Amino acid sequence: MCGDAKICVVAMGLISLLGKSKPHNSFRKIIADIIGYPPKNLVLFERAFTHRSLEKVAEDGRKINYERLEFLGDAVLGTIIGNHLFTHMPHADEGELTQMRSKIVRREFLNHVGKSLGLYPLLRSKVGKDRYGDDIHGNIFEALVGAVFVDVGFSKCCSFVETKVIRPYVDLDAFEVRVISYKGVLVNWFQQQKMTYRFDVFEDSGANKSLMFKAKLFVNGDLIASARESNKKKATEKVSKRAYFKFADRIRQQKQTKNKL
Repeated sequence: MCGDAKICVVAMGLISLLGKSKPHNSFRKIIADIIGYPPKNLVLFERAFTHRSLEKVAEDGRKINYERLEFLGDAVLGTIIGNHLFTHMPHADEGELTQMRSKIVRREFLNHVGKSLGLYPLLRSKVGKDRYGDDIHGNIFEALVGAVFVDVGFSKCCSFVETKVIRPYVDLDAFEVRVISYKGVLVNWFQQQKMTYRFDVFEDSGANKSLMFKAKLFVNGDLIASARESNKKKATEKVSKRAYFKFADRIRQQKQTKNKL
C-alpha cells in the first residue's frame, strides 16, 4: 500500500483519469479514421452517436441526441449532392437533377453508406440494437455529416462527402435511368393508364434566324411540359424527357407493384 496518504490519493486519481481517458481517446481515433481528420470538437461527434433513449439533457434543458444533427446533415448532404450533379450533369434540366438527387439521397442508399462506414457499433443507446431497423444506419450517417459540417465548415464537409460517399458509391451512369426513347416509354404508360395525351409541334424560331421547333405535351387536357429544338423529332423527344421525370415516381411504383405480383 502507499506509504504516504497524499501520494496514494494523487496516484489513485491519476489512475482513475487514465482509465477514463482510454475510451475517450479510442472514440476520437475511430472518428478520425472515419472522417479523415482529427475532430476539433469531439462533443459534436459524441452527440451524433447518442440515441434519444438515453434521455440525456443539457444544463439548459436541451435534449442531447443525434436528431438535430441528423436534420442538419440531411440538408447539407442534399446540397453537396445537388452541387455535384449540377457540376457533372451540365445538360440535365431541373427535373432530371431533382430525380437524380432523389435516387442518391434515398434512404436505402444512405443506409448502405452508414453500414459500409461501420457507424452502428458506435451508437450509444438504452434500446437493444436488435430492435432497430435499417434506417438507423442512414440516420447516424446524416448526423455524422451534420457534425462534420458544424466542426469544420462546408468546404471540408464537401471533401468528406466526396471522399467517403461520392467517389466510392456514386456512379451517375448507374443511377441514371437508361431510356432509349422517352416518348415511347410515356406513350406506352399513358395507354396503360388510359390517359389521353397530345403532342403539339410547331415552328417557333422567335428572334433566332435559324429554324427552331417547339413541342408541347398535353395529358388529360393539361399542359405538362414544353421544349424547343432544331427539328421536330428532337423537340418531341426533349419534351417527352421533361415530362417523363414528372411521372417517374408513378411509373416506378407501377413497375415495383408488377414485380411483386
